[in-house]
This record gives sequence, structure tokens and C-alpha cells, in this order.
Amino acid sequence: MSEILPVAAIKNGTVIDHIAPGQALRIIHLLSLENSQYKVTIGLSLPSKSMGKKDLIKIENRVLTDVEANEVVVFSPSATINVIQDFEVGEKVKTRLPTAMKKVFICPNPVCITHTEMIPSYFYISEERKQIKLSCHYCEKLYDRDQLRVNI
Repeated sequence: MSEILPVAAIKNGTVIDHIAPGQALRIIHLLSLENSQYKVTIGLSLPSKSMGKKDLIKIENRVLTDVEANEVVVFSPSATINVIQDFEVGEKVKTRLPTAMKKVFICPNPVCITHTEMIPSYFYISEERKQIKLSCHYCEKLYDRDQLRVNI
């Protein structure tokens, strides 16, 4: 049996590769792709020589903004983002971990003001020992990225 897994190429758009396993669906929600008009290909738990397993997202005819690309890093710091033009990599997107994110996550603290007032969540972001940590601006509680739900 062949070790090559066929994944359809896209003519134009964005490929987010080397996504940490289990994070692709969270990125789909982050980018609001679940109900978009774009054709999206998702690969989950694909084999990876460097990571063991990885997720993959291909989005036809859509290029991520710089803000969106940087937000992807919160879910998967090792992700690579490539802009595809005429079936070729036209640009490798440079990303950096944002210092804060607004409206993306739901604070798990039940007494946080974001649950009782009509204010958007706001989290400060840091990386500690290769773990993404988020601190709520309002209740000041610190959370591991995987403890937070994405606000859909």
C-alpha cells in the first residue's frame, strides 16, 4: 500500500498545514468557515514525519488576513500558512503570536463579567514552556488554550 495520501490540490487560496492534531476544527470555527461559501478541505490526524500526526485545512479562493493568520498561531504555533496561486505556493505567510485576542474565546469562569454583561471577551496571550496561556482581561484568571471554548 502506498504511503502517499491523496489530498486534492487547490488552484488559488490558502493552505494551513502542520496544524497540531485536534486543532483544525477550532481553527475552522475561528475563521467562520463552517457556514461560508468557500470550498474547504479538512484533513484530521494525517501522518506527519516531523509531528507524528497533523491536521490540515485548504481553503479555496480565500486568503487569510494578517490578523487571522496570527490568530491561527494561538491554536497551533507550528502551523505553516501558504498562499496558493495557480496551484503553486505563491507566498509563505509569516506569523507571530498575538499579544491579545478579543471576541474569540469564552471565559470558563462562571462569575466573569463577560457572562452577565454584553461585553466581548478579551484575553492576553503568552507562551510558557511551549504551552499557549490566556489570561482573561476582566477576571484575570489564567487558562491553558485547550481549556477555552471558541465563541461561535
